Amino acid sequence: MQILVDADACPIISIVEIIAKEHNIPVTLLCDTNHMLQSDYSEVITVGAGADAVDFKLISICHKGDIVITQDYGVAAMILAKGAYGIHQSGKWYTNENIDQMLMERHLNKKARRSSSKNHMKGPKKRTEEDDKRFSESFEKMILVTQEKEGGQHGTV
Repeated sequence: MQILVDADACPIISIVEIIAKEHNIPVTLLCDTNHMLQSDYSEVITVGAGADAVDFKLISICHKGDIVITQDYGVAAMILAKGAYGIHQSGKWYTNENIDQMLMERHLNKKARRSSSKNHMKGPKKRTEEDDKRFSESFEKMILVTQEKEGGQHGTV
């Protein structure tokens, strides 16, 4: 098992690394050349800045039993198909039971944005300590569930 992070503009990298280190699970951060990252714990893979380049690289190195942290529902759908586990930075788990609904909502929201005369959309709300706590608890639980389901496999660092 490894943890893969779609790390472009990801606000929870430090939380991921702290929890992964406690469980001795390797972490790989994937980013493009517009988001150069460094880490004392994680492997960092930097890919070209092309559209979806990070997504394609992440999916190509993802294996059954891995945990993937991404905001992208399309990436989540593809990693679930590979037998991996997915979690959003909010702490919400991606599952085979909820991914179709999430993809449909994304599609309908995009369609609504395109048809709207308003082009200016508000950005996401500012992240709070409560958001970080919720993610931490959910991520920790996902690790424990994954280790149990995958036969207690641990990564090595």
